[in-house]
Amino acid sequence: MDVSIVFDLDGTLIDSAPDIQGIANGLLAREGAEPISLAETRAFIGDGAAVFVARMRAARGIDEASQDRLLADFTGTYETAVTLTHPYPGVPQALADLRNAGARLGVCTNKPLRPTRAVLAHLGLSDFFEIVLGGDSLPVRKPDPAPLFAAFDALGGGRRVYVGDSDVDAETASRAAVTFFLFTEGYRKSAVEDLPHTAKFDAFADLPNLIRSMK
Repeated sequence: MDVSIVFDLDGTLIDSAPDIQGIANGLLAREGAEPISLAETRAFIGDGAAVFVARMRAARGIDEASQDRLLADFTGTYETAVTLTHPYPGVPQALADLRNAGARLGVCTNKPLRPTRAVLAHLGLSDFFEIVLGGDSLPVRKPDPAPLFAAFDALGGGRRVYVGDSDVDAETASRAAVTFFLFTEGYRKSAVEDLPHTAKFDAFADLPNLIRSMK
């Protein structure tokens, strides 16, 4: 299988929203603000930690002057917030099947790199990936295609496939002009039909055969 596959992380390989919600609501409680729901948490995820905090803050009427302090508190806790996070069903087996078939695998996420590595290690997924890039690995982050290009370049040749779940991922793939497989059970904000994609799937058990069937 001569293919390089790069995955998004939150909402694609893992459901991390419960842990992120826990961090957010701890911060909001200290501010005397109402907690955010799990649905709000998922809606705020996707553009990196700073944007998440800004969305959370704005949703609860906390002024912009608090942004840097809240972001520092958020990122300080993020690395150890792994206990409620889990891979989506079928993820470990799909990754094993793809790697055993010769695919080269990587991760490109807007989550900061240290918590990215921490959660991959906690879930026993680290060894599947030859390259892991976080939202702070380069001066720019998705939907700028540069991090995705960097991940693919690190993996080497073969057909390039990006797997993600969100509007940001779809835009990134489009700007990079690479094949995009959309996981429909993640954190996307738009309807599936409104996101450009080569193929879609709702179960990771289907992904290896989708990859094999590419024209």
